[in-house]
Amino acid sequence: MKPTAETTPATTLLLPRPTDGAPTTHAMGEPGPWHRPSRPITSRTAYAAAHVVPQALADNTPGAPAALDWDRTLAFRHELWSYGFGVADAMDTAQRGMGLDWTATRELIARSGAEARSAGGLLACGAGTDQLDVEAVPAAPAGLRTVVDAYREQVEVVTQAGATVILMASRALARIARGPEDYRYVYDTVLAEVDRPVILHWLGTMFDPALAGYWGSTDLSRATELFLALLRSHADKIDGVKVSLLDAEHEIALRHELPERIRLYTGDDYNYPDLILGDGAHHSDALLGIFAAVYPAASTALQALDAGDQKRCRKILESTQALARHVFAAPTQYYKTGVVFLSWLGGHQPGFDLVGGLRSGRSLAHLVEVFRLADRAGLLTDPELAARRMSTLLATHGWEGTS
Repeated sequence: MKPTAETTPATTLLLPRPTDGAPTTHAMGEPGPWHRPSRPITSRTAYAAAHVVPQALADNTPGAPAALDWDRTLAFRHELWSYGFGVADAMDTAQRGMGLDWTATRELIARSGAEARSAGGLLACGAGTDQLDVEAVPAAPAGLRTVVDAYREQVEVVTQAGATVILMASRALARIARGPEDYRYVYDTVLAEVDRPVILHWLGTMFDPALAGYWGSTDLSRATELFLALLRSHADKIDGVKVSLLDAEHEIALRHELPERIRLYTGDDYNYPDLILGDGAHHSDALLGIFAAVYPAASTALQALDAGDQKRCRKILESTQALARHVFAAPTQYYKTGVVFLSWLGGHQPGFDLVGGLRSGRSLAHLVEVFRLADRAGLLTDPELAARRMSTLLATHGWEGTS
């Protein structure tokens, strides 16, 4: 007789108990009822910020030039497109400023642009100033021209790739700016020169501590006023703003103040279900790192929203929220480790590794909880593979419960 779901035993493995590390049997759950869309998703514009896959035998230690496995890096972008997402590339999820140097970034943007054209996929890429040695940038006002030129170079690379430009926050500008007028000079200059609408990125200090005081003030209300003034001055040059402050109340208030036709792309990996569904008057679109980790569920949720089933959309998105909050727990900038870990568990890369040695950004205990929460949410689409890889990782770390 052919085994059925009722007669086939669940895949099990030993995991350390969170309280004391003692071995406990974990029975794998079933993958969720996720499916690819049969038509483009229209209710929201949604980008998943994609990670990069390093070459298995490359150096990839802190400070070494990034060496990428291009086939697997680009294959993952096709996976996201197949689920109806736009790809946000060369962003902080791809380890900009945390292991991905400008040489590798430039090639990533060009290669992703070519793949997007072949797939008909939506692509937006980060343009920043990380080709600069921040410590070597001269003080303002001369340094402001250096920052503008760096932005110009990267905007041209993204434009040539055929992607939407995401103007990323600049560590160099944050370091040398004397006040709001210096931010206005840089952004006024860059925005005046772009030939198509761009996305502005407001990245909070929980993601990058070097960006404290961005827009010219450490006071959030004052910084928001300065930000809105910039948007109003260049509304025709701005498609939307990506706000990554993990502050839902601030995002909701900002949505109501945006100039007409400027989107708010939530970057809030804690509170995205409520923000995407909206308050009846306004909603957020999405540009999220967590969507690269939960994309089968998130796509199915947005398909339900397209069909008018807000209740199902909310239920699915909220089922991923505990995982998202754990992956993005403080110190938040190391969330990339969890995203890549889930990619490895899902079979999208042969090894659990990150450029720049960032695999060590999270503890074994943290990753075990990522595994549990992902399984609970039905996101481990190949339970046997995921269980085998989790057991291998535990054994490699010397956890005695695997012996």
